Amino acid sequence: MNIIMFGPPAAGKGTQAKLLTAQRGLIQLSTGDMLRAARTSGSDLGKKVAGIMDRGDLVSDEIVIALIEEQLDLNKDASGFIFDGFPRTVEQAKALDKSLQARDQEVNGVVRLCVDDNVLLGRVEKRFKEEGRKDDNAESFKIRLGNYHEQTAPLLPYYAAQGKLTEVDGLAEIDTVASAIAQVLDMQKTDVESSTKPWWKRIFGG
Repeated sequence: MNIIMFGPPAAGKGTQAKLLTAQRGLIQLSTGDMLRAARTSGSDLGKKVAGIMDRGDLVSDEIVIALIEEQLDLNKDASGFIFDGFPRTVEQAKALDKSLQARDQEVNGVVRLCVDDNVLLGRVEKRFKEEGRKDDNAESFKIRLGNYHEQTAPLLPYYAAQGKLTEVDGLAEIDTVASAIAQVLDMQKTDVESSTKPWWKRIFGG
């Protein structure tokens, strides 16, 4: 079971990903975490990533895909993966599809946490006052939020056309959001299991 989790910063996406990791054994693949881990790993790919980040350049799609493929191969026995922060463009989505297909896998579902931008901004302003985190100031958050919407917008019709996109109210209580996501995954799991059955069982049951 491979899913993509879309959601703007401060929407609770990380919280839900952690719950899925604990409850279903899925592995969260966060591009930010992978880049930081690669940078400190000392591997050839990690050294390449470190050089790019030190120069302040953007890490290419090819390198991000290589990092993802590395994790797919290192965790072949995993129940599935949660892709967090990737893909960000349609080209990246196509590259991910190709990479998974080469491993007889696919993206089984896409969950979008829908939230109100003003509510998110209020959360961040409150957190900034309480914790003083530099990356939580309102102005930088507005830029991050704008980038998210700009990057995600083209991906929604891409996955909707495949019948894989489901939208969940991200402003509900944590348990309510988790329950809604669980329903989506259970439906996808049923579809996956059904598709692997012999044709006579799919038609006549059993």
